[in-house]
Amino acid sequence: MRAERPHPGARLRITDSDGNRLTAFATNTPRGQLADLELRHRRRARAEDRIRAAKDTGLANLPLHGFAANQIWIELVMLGLDLIAWAQMLALTGHDARRWEPKRLRLR
Repeated sequence: MRAERPHPGARLRITDSDGNRLTAFATNTPRGQLADLELRHRRRARAEDRIRAAKDTGLANLPLHGFAANQIWIELVMLGLDLIAWAQMLALTGHDARRWEPKRLRLR
């Protein structure tokens, strides 16, 4: 468990004390440095964000009947995710715009 200052513009929660955000994670890993365990935990969160973006882009359901057709559908979804990642990295300016999810990009 650790206390850290929230980023500028973040809303404080009821669980935040003295202006610090308390974060904690539990693991059953028998050994390892705290920094390495926290890095592994944060990477997992990024992977879950990518999975959520893939589901929002079209991976949530396979609309076609044949295996080969659905395989093409998945390739198109992955191509779309690659385009979103490149657009976020190269074209979108501003710190907030780079974090937009596919649903929000559609609205913009």
